[in-house]
Amino acid sequence: MRWPELLSLHNRISLVLTGLAASLLLALAGLWLQGARAGIHEEIEAASRVSEQWLKALTAEMQILPPQILTERVLGIVQPLGRIRANALEVFTADGQLRYRSPPPIYKAGRVAPDWFAGLLAPAFAVRSFEVGGLRLVLTPDASRSVIDAWDDLCAMAIWALLLLAVLFVTTRLALARALRPLQQVMQALDQTGAGRFDTRLPVFPTPELGRLSRAFNGMADRLIAAVNDNVRLETEREVDAHLQGRLAAERGAIARELHDELAQGITAVRALAGAIAQRTAEQPVLNSQAQNIVAVTGEMQNGVRGILHRLRPAPSHGLSATLERTLAAWQLQHAEISLSSRLTIGEQPFSDEVAQAALRVVQEGLTNVVRHARASQVEVIVTQAAGQLKISLADNGVGCDAQPSPQAGSGLGLTGMAERLALLGGSLNIKHHRGQGFRLVASLPAGLPTAPSLQPVILEEQA
Repeated sequence: MRWPELLSLHNRISLVLTGLAASLLLALAGLWLQGARAGIHEEIEAASRVSEQWLKALTAEMQILPPQILTERVLGIVQPLGRIRANALEVFTADGQLRYRSPPPIYKAGRVAPDWFAGLLAPAFAVRSFEVGGLRLVLTPDASRSVIDAWDDLCAMAIWALLLLAVLFVTTRLALARALRPLQQVMQALDQTGAGRFDTRLPVFPTPELGRLSRAFNGMADRLIAAVNDNVRLETEREVDAHLQGRLAAERGAIARELHDELAQGITAVRALAGAIAQRTAEQPVLNSQAQNIVAVTGEMQNGVRGILHRLRPAPSHGLSATLERTLAAWQLQHAEISLSSRLTIGEQPFSDEVAQAALRVVQEGLTNVVRHARASQVEVIVTQAAGQLKISLADNGVGCDAQPSPQAGSGLGLTGMAERLALLGGSLNIKHHRGQGFRLVASLPAGLPTAPSLQPVILEEQA
């Protein structure tokens, strides 16, 4: 049997109960030893007193005999007696010469109890002696036979105690194995559930405690099945959504290509023709004016198509910093008369498509407003990321604008559209308008998509 099996719940409980029983038996053994010691003391002490009185009675009439006859008579009496109950008898003459010593005991001859046991159980006895004429009789109490009897009794009780403890251990373990047998089913059910078999269920056990356990496990398994089904459904919905988004992106890309290849090229051709007509009809004011109007209208159409193309082609979520740099560089080439300074400290961390798209559109719309309204000579763009927030700041040194949200749909993003886009992502838009000193646009949005977006209005601050 391996060590973990030896320390199983059944064995540990059985060992605890067996240990408690062994402690009780040891306490009873201690009480028994105390009683045995008192019994031996009382028995040996009583035997010594009786033996002394009996010898005194036998030798009382011999006090008047001559010493030689007295010695012979006393030895003739004590030699046939041998040991007197639990006492060794010795006879000494007046000069201390040993004349007689009783033989060793024949009861359980040759056997002795262990020294530690004899020292624990055998009490101390006083040696008894008395004079008979010129002889001295000495009685020495000997409890060794009583001690060996007690030792034999203790050994027999220890054997029976060990057998009892062994039976108790085996019986307890069998009873626990039968009572806790449902736990094995519980463990198997847990293993099967951990392996992915979420349909595993436990029977309702008749024991109240185990019945509650089985009902709790089955309830947990039902909730787990429901959670797994929900996850599978959500995963399927995500896959469908990703597929739809991919199809939409492909359609938007196709539409963008068609607009660029067909409509944009046609508008460019019309504008080029109108420009050529305007150059050749400088002396014909009416025709020249109409050509100039066509050039202006087609320019606006080009800007509108360009905005539509930007919206149809969303900014990539990876490499937002590089995308912004390309956008700023292209804008600077188109508007060389305006000095553009930028600082982008957002790293190469990928952002969600919605956040990247919104950030790019904020910068594009801000720069477009600068060109259309600000009449500025300098523009500063700062894009930073800190504490999970992406912050965009765009400031110019122009004359300022009315800073009111544009109510007209289709005129680019506009301030209203910009604010709505940011609010849907959990962000905010703040515009500080300084009359005659340009304006500062500050946008903030979370680096990741919020779980519950809330609409927030555009914050406009106009200062004199």
